[in-house]
Amino acid sequence: MNTTADQALAPGAAAPGRIVLLTTSHRVAPGLLSWPAWQALRAADRVLCADGAHPQTPYLREAGVAVAEASPTAEELVDACAGGRTVVVVATGEGEPALTDGLARLAGSGRVAMPELELLPASYDLPGARLLDLVQVMDRIRAECPWSSRQTHHGLAKYAIEEAYELVEAIEDGDRDELREELGDVLLQVVFHARIAEEDPEAPFSVDDVAGGIVAKLIHRHPHVFGDETAATPEDVKEHWLRTKAEEKQRASVTDGVPLGQPGLALAAKLASRVRTAGLKVPFPEGEGIGYDLLTLAAHAESQGVDPEAALRAAARTYRDAIKQTEHP
Repeated sequence: MNTTADQALAPGAAAPGRIVLLTTSHRVAPGLLSWPAWQALRAADRVLCADGAHPQTPYLREAGVAVAEASPTAEELVDACAGGRTVVVVATGEGEPALTDGLARLAGSGRVAMPELELLPASYDLPGARLLDLVQVMDRIRAECPWSSRQTHHGLAKYAIEEAYELVEAIEDGDRDELREELGDVLLQVVFHARIAEEDPEAPFSVDDVAGGIVAKLIHRHPHVFGDETAATPEDVKEHWLRTKAEEKQRASVTDGVPLGQPGLALAAKLASRVRTAGLKVPFPEGEGIGYDLLTLAAHAESQGVDPEAALRAAARTYRDAIKQTEHP
């Protein structure tokens, strides 16, 4: 044990006291601690931290809390609590497993009068906090990985399409574990493209700009949630959405914004949906061949609320199963 720790853990009386293991989240700004945590820190006889560079220590000292840099063993920590004293240990990022394991062994031995042990979370992750980890990991990968550091928007485009299809497959298969994984892969594409966009010399933007943009869009397109309008049915919601979207885009045609590179059945269904929603009467183009037949079928499926792409995939899977059954009866 080092000299600082020896000073911090002066021997005392034999009566057991209290050990508080204070944990914090690196995803929350340092110094933003819960009120019970501040109470425990101010009332403690000793506050110890093994990491002299712990991000919380400058803020604790600024608040008048003396923090000693020390790495006590379980026995030393128990001795430091003698006489009814309270020692708060500010946990490092690893959570002090060696110390907690040692305390568990002492408590299990039955030979030591153990202090009261308390695990006190001083800060909690908010929902979505792990997204901060993803952004940090992506920053490092972009800087240090020979492959990732050379990628461009164009080079990654095909992966976005592949991951989207794999997500759809997981949804249709009903595989929850696969669904969670594929959602992560799709999310990675968003964060990866946003990280690349930060480096653009003329029009850079970050993942915060991406998130800020979609937040503003969602709020604007949900006046029944964030404003004074009302929507009692899903149809009302769709009407609000289409109206606000039309006001935002100021498009000259209902076909504007429809990506022509999407699969043919999906493209035909999307165009038919735009026509139907706008109340237009547009006859199908006359022509011969399977393409025109498929166009008509896709538009008919959309009018019945059926996704033609999903319907064809389902039929194709049934066909695949029949092929396998023929191959291996």
